[in-house]
Amino acid sequence: MTVLLFDDPAIRPNLLPFTYTRPVAALRCGILTIAEKWQHRLGAEVHYLTQPYLQAKYPAGPVQGPALVINGAVCPDDVLAQQVRALRPGQALLDGELLVAAHLADASKVAELIQDGLSDSRSVVEPVTVISELWHLFLRNGIEIRRDFDLLTRGRESAPIDDVHTIVYGRENIFLEPGVKIRAAILNAEDGPIYLGKNSQVHEGAIIKGPLALCEGSHINAGAKMRGDNTVGPHSKVGGEVGNSILLGYSNKGHDGYLGNSVIGEWCNLGADTNTSNLKNNYAPVKIWSHAKGRFVNTGQQFCGLMMGDHSKCGINTMFNTGTVVGVGANIFGAGFPRTFIPSFSWGGSAGFETFKLPKVAEVAERVMARRHLDYDATEQAIMQHVFDATAPDRIWEKAVGKDAPTSAAE
Repeated sequence: MTVLLFDDPAIRPNLLPFTYTRPVAALRCGILTIAEKWQHRLGAEVHYLTQPYLQAKYPAGPVQGPALVINGAVCPDDVLAQQVRALRPGQALLDGELLVAAHLADASKVAELIQDGLSDSRSVVEPVTVISELWHLFLRNGIEIRRDFDLLTRGRESAPIDDVHTIVYGRENIFLEPGVKIRAAILNAEDGPIYLGKNSQVHEGAIIKGPLALCEGSHINAGAKMRGDNTVGPHSKVGGEVGNSILLGYSNKGHDGYLGNSVIGEWCNLGADTNTSNLKNNYAPVKIWSHAKGRFVNTGQQFCGLMMGDHSKCGINTMFNTGTVVGVGANIFGAGFPRTFIPSFSWGGSAGFETFKLPKVAEVAERVMARRHLDYDATEQAIMQHVFDATAPDRIWEKAVGKDAPTSAAE
């Protein structure tokens, strides 16, 4: 049976800028993406129902015949997965008014399902975990690491920690996939599990406190301080001090500096000594920019750091204020604090911004992706073109000078 993970139209806009470049279910929270969580628990390949411009990269698969249709913002556990598997054709599963899942006899009717629902519905046994706001990603990360750790390691044996100079606490809560390399580090899993993915590396002097997920091919650099509830996505490098943060994948924060209560997209780079504020001086709840509402919204959270979309970069010594949101393809540099909402394809810093033109963005993306032996191909280019056009209204300076005006170094 086909498994389709759909972008809930009431949720996806709240998760921009990350959902500019991926379906909701492709977001990583814990060790796995939401899609990977469902794939593991259902034992079946999953497909995406997302925005048309993303569908070439994230295909829908078969759109006829029977299908399980699942809300891509919902993180499963064993109980929920069992309820979804038990659905019969024509039945829907709800959490209050939220459509969690449905069993369709004909997958081509999914649009009607999302709009109108099904008459035969039942309620979930217990409230579900829904990633419906940006800050939910880091708020739920520690819990999801624990869930994913249990899912991935159940009935399996960890590779050994064979470095005599590495200090380990709570060894039973540490799991190493094949190819992991550790040298003279401290691993403390007494308060939460530590998962080290295939071919990942922990370098000399690193201090790691669980929960932590280090995904395939990633590095924790020498002397790093990982304070807990952290996920380092595949093929990323992290140094400095990091607390309760997620790197979705293919991104680097290789040097000293603090990153806290933050989410960093793919293909990002934080320059040496970049620091994020995650707490206001007056301890008030943090407000962040909402692409959906076109204004700043109250998160209700005392701690909230940086949300940075894919392919964005910042120079050395960049200082991000509390609750900063950076869009896709931005390049930030210079002294002082930049504004707390930096639109997609911005070039500049506290002194002001120009437009980072798409051909220049493409040059950088080609170089960066080539380092991971991946192509910035026509599919990636089409996605970036769509996002560039869609986010033009956010670049308010273009209205003042005209879209075709020269933009110096950003050209």
